[in-house]
Amino acid sequence: MTEPTAARMPGRHERWRCAGCGNLTRFDVVRTTTTSEFWHVDLAGAPAVDDTTTLTDSVASVTCRWCGRCDAIEYVPRTAVEPGPDAADAG
Repeated sequence: MTEPTAARMPGRHERWRCAGCGNLTRFDVVRTTTTSEFWHVDLAGAPAVDDTTTLTDSVASVTCRWCGRCDAIEYVPRTAVEPGPDAADAG
């Protein structure tokens, strides 16, 4: 298996695609996230997170779940998905 390469999250108008097998939907993503959280601790001592702010978020690697390649991940335009003819009947 190939060593993972550094990556980034896709922008608003793009998505990942594996150039090796064509996969658009299944990826293993390794990321590091630093957050600031507001914790509310009740009188019994049980914490609950009331608010979370992401301070940093970096992607270490993206690997295709189908073929296992991490050296073939590319960024392609995200296209609008049109509902199929059965979408109206799904309700």
